[in-house]
Amino acid sequence: MDSGETTMTFTGKQLTTQLDADGTLTLQLNDKTWDAPKAGQVLIKVEATPINPSDLGLLFASADTDNAEYTPGKIVAKMPDNATRAMKARHGLAMPAGNEAAGIVVAAGEGAEHLLGKRIACVPGTAYATYAVADTQMAFAVDDSVTAEQAASSFVNPMTALGFVETMKMEGFTGIVHAAAASNLGQMLVKICQEDGIPLVNVVRSDAQVKLLKDLGATHVLNMTDADYMPKLIDAIAETKAMIGFDPIGGGTVASQFLTAMEAAASRGAAFSRYGSSEAKKVYIYGALDLGPTILNRAFGLTWDLGGWLLTPFMMKAGPEVVGRMRARVMKDLTTTFASHYKAHVTLEGMLTKEAVSEYNARRTGEKYLVTPQA
Repeated sequence: MDSGETTMTFTGKQLTTQLDADGTLTLQLNDKTWDAPKAGQVLIKVEATPINPSDLGLLFASADTDNAEYTPGKIVAKMPDNATRAMKARHGLAMPAGNEAAGIVVAAGEGAEHLLGKRIACVPGTAYATYAVADTQMAFAVDDSVTAEQAASSFVNPMTALGFVETMKMEGFTGIVHAAAASNLGQMLVKICQEDGIPLVNVVRSDAQVKLLKDLGATHVLNMTDADYMPKLIDAIAETKAMIGFDPIGGGTVASQFLTAMEAAASRGAAFSRYGSSEAKKVYIYGALDLGPTILNRAFGLTWDLGGWLLTPFMMKAGPEVVGRMRARVMKDLTTTFASHYKAHVTLEGMLTKEAVSEYNARRTGEKYLVTPQA
């Protein structure tokens, strides 16, 4: 850290991602100076920050990283024409990235002085850097026994998994269907639903992922590549009454399959209606693992909803009491229910190597990377 008591500035490196109008995508490390934080903010020395799927959407989107130009601290890739046009609003902008982090508070604005010197978990949105500014409303101090690695992923995935359960309750549903369920977040959701007695239908893409969740104690785990996937999904939803789904894939027909199975389960034994079942059915899309269009094959009547789900708007809607309860649960069970695991640790420079990008940008289960900017 280069800093002075009188100037209160901190210098280091920050990663930015920039898409130009010609489709050139540039990721690079830049020198940066941070000033003292404003009221209600803190400045952290970033110790650890994960690379989540939500980060990859901003970092690379659908750029051709296999054929990109890699030099120390810099990547230059090409974005497909359709994606370049769709992202016109970000043309020419050098955007910081890195949703969440753990770090030591080195400077605190008015009202945040109590956090000075403490390790916090936070969501700065600029975490791929030596330092980052975070709002105290999106941060909390962790116990002295909690390491930076343990705290680094203690916000987005744990709060999202708990947010799904809270959303289910707030909207009057009693069971959940979850796609790409072998993810780090999905494993947390399995544990939460076990603890809370909530029926959960897990949908994955391989037999290995089925075994992974079964070993965690999950009851309903379905492989969507199986020939009998849809009949099994209908049976599982009929048994669990899981009429709200969460889909991080986004593109393709996953949401449509969920709604179709919900409709079939709700209609069992009921008289025929050309309008379908009157039972509420809903799917939230909360990610874009598939960047293609969302396809709806309308085989689920007219009583259904499809929406988008994002953590920050949910927290604002849920209110401080609910969010406070969620945070307390995360802290209590950070090393058990909400523990995260990483395939590798990389520095800021290391995350921009072709070897690292080829692994973490593949978004495979169990291959999550942790960035350690101070290493």
